[in-house]
Amino acid sequence: MKRLLLLLLLISIELFANTSTIIKMQINGAIGPASSSYLKEGMVYALSKNAQAVLLELDTPGGLSTSMREMIQEITNSSIPVITYVYPKGARAASAGTYILYASHIAAMAPATNLGAATPINLMPTPKLADSNVSAGSTLEKKAINDAMAYIKSLAQLNDRNVTWALSAVQESKSLSAKDALKYGVIDLIAEDSEELLSRLDGKSIVLSGKSIKLKTKDAVIELYEANWKTRFLSIVTNPNIAYIFLLVAIYGIFFELMNPGAIFPGVTGTISGVIALYALNMIPFSYAGLLLIILGVVFMVSEVFIAGFGILGIGGVVSFAFGSLLLFDADTLGSSVSIPLIIAFTISSLAFFILVMRLFISSRSAKVVSGVQEMIGATAEVIELLDSGYLVHCHGETWSATSESELSVGQIVQVIELSGLILKVKPIKE
Repeated sequence: MKRLLLLLLLISIELFANTSTIIKMQINGAIGPASSSYLKEGMVYALSKNAQAVLLELDTPGGLSTSMREMIQEITNSSIPVITYVYPKGARAASAGTYILYASHIAAMAPATNLGAATPINLMPTPKLADSNVSAGSTLEKKAINDAMAYIKSLAQLNDRNVTWALSAVQESKSLSAKDALKYGVIDLIAEDSEELLSRLDGKSIVLSGKSIKLKTKDAVIELYEANWKTRFLSIVTNPNIAYIFLLVAIYGIFFELMNPGAIFPGVTGTISGVIALYALNMIPFSYAGLLLIILGVVFMVSEVFIAGFGILGIGGVVSFAFGSLLLFDADTLGSSVSIPLIIAFTISSLAFFILVMRLFISSRSAKVVSGVQEMIGATAEVIELLDSGYLVHCHGETWSATSESELSVGQIVQVIELSGLILKVKPIKE
């Protein structure tokens, strides 16, 4: 009996030792600083768990070239096999996603997915070169395309994938379906889901750092790696829509604090939002022209309140604000941009706020004073007693000492023309 229990224990230990672990990571949306940080942390975690492989489920429209290259460096220098899987059905690995797929040790796709359109995009417009009909933009564009072609070619050669199509994806922005990608040797296989993928990869040999490694992925334990709070925060603030909102909150908050010093809340909110917006704009590329147009639009709408521009300043501010919002982020560069409904909502609400609310604010400041010294000037009073040094008058329910250059009588109605200390100077009101 003891021998049987010992045998069962040894078998259990051996089965546990032979059980491999797969660390799964999921990247959905545009490639950016958060994606790069997430992959780096996941690779470190996979090493600490002595994982058999890393499974990267990918669905992206593209993104930043800098973040993409950081991720590719992590993959190509990894001591653990990286399996990139375009998933679920309907997903894509466009632009930067194509490079990541080519860089991975195993490239797989789910049915009804696609990849390609890997032409690099430059956000900032460039002027023409001096004494030349060729623009600096076209020259820089050629350099960027040539660099991208050389880069994806090296990745294709590294993992023995279709070089010709890789070059056409960069030069001609071509795309492929999953079936065609398998047919032309761009990917290694097509699988319905992760379980089928890992089952089919079991026993496959790959070359990693000059060594041949046989994968043991069948019946492997799949562990999903979740991003930490810092990466999640980075993912949120570098979203173009969120960065845009923080930017506008910063502009409005600081503006209203300047208009009404001592309010504190608008200033604090605007400052915090401004710091977050600057952090986001430092992480992702943006158009300076778009930012200036937004600020100019706000200035025009504010000017419409103070200056009688017959609506021209207000309309110009709306147009400037809307165009600036559209130009602030480039969808081809980032993989996504500020949503049109959000721009429309902020444009209309900004116009309504500045034209209506600010006019109420200005009118309240210019309203007649209802208390204090200034309120007494022009008020009416009634003479109630004659004194050797002047008069006693009844004004606003109170009795005041008063003087007058004209002779007054009890019961006469007078008007306050000056206040000196606690003595009113009055004059008779002509009937």
